[in-house]
Amino acid sequence: MSPVGDSAQAVEPTHGDRWIVLRAPDDVLVDAHRDGVGILFGAPPERADPTPLLVDSGGGSRIWAAVVPEGTANPDGAHFTAARTLVGALDPAGFGQLARARMLVEWQRTHRFCGRCGASTGPAADEHAVRCGHCGLRGYPRISPVVIVRVTRADEILLAWPVRAPRPMYTVLAGFVEAGESLEQAAVREIGEEVGLEVDRLTYAGSQPWPFPHSLMVAFTAQYAAGEIAPAPAEIRDAGWYRADALPDLPPHGSIARAMIEQFRLAHATR
Repeated sequence: MSPVGDSAQAVEPTHGDRWIVLRAPDDVLVDAHRDGVGILFGAPPERADPTPLLVDSGGGSRIWAAVVPEGTANPDGAHFTAARTLVGALDPAGFGQLARARMLVEWQRTHRFCGRCGASTGPAADEHAVRCGHCGLRGYPRISPVVIVRVTRADEILLAWPVRAPRPMYTVLAGFVEAGESLEQAAVREIGEEVGLEVDRLTYAGSQPWPFPHSLMVAFTAQYAAGEIAPAPAEIRDAGWYRADALPDLPPHGSIARAMIEQFRLAHATR
């Protein structure tokens, strides 16, 4: 894997670079003085980790991720907020920067030791990777692919309330891709496992990085083929077919799940 721009370890922060500041375990520093939401700062905080990660080197200046310890107080003119609250608040470019920063920090945090021999790792000099100082094994930023599928039946959309959501929130179905599966196989399997339905006519519909902690959402649309809804109790609280003019509580704007539902709503709004 090649890093963004220069090798992540071949350059050092300089004056004019910008910073995304993360606080363990899940907070992001937000500029309180801007209209809207700002996550880029002109200097790192004093208590930042001494080994920042390069997030982006395009657009005329480099962007780094800095980590401060849990319990770090809000600096003047800014405050920490949970990263999930920024879904929909940032533009796509800003959310992409936040996603990359969070995913790289999580990778650094969980790859300090070699998975083969247990020795300490350090940054590779030639690419975005960590390298074991003992056996030479390289580790790369972890990305976990997830299929997310919008299933429709005539003028209805399949929506489900996942067990992981504490309040009613109905969304399209999603699940992790398993070893040896294609994306299409995973999509069909997830729909069958979670609600007992068969689908066909799978069509790729887009993707979105989802840094909670390191997923890549790969979206498909599909048509209902057969079966009756039978929610898997361990995964789904409730599921049903909904018309565009009678949708339940939905996931937040800014997520690919909400975008897929809004596309359905728009397509069927006047029918």
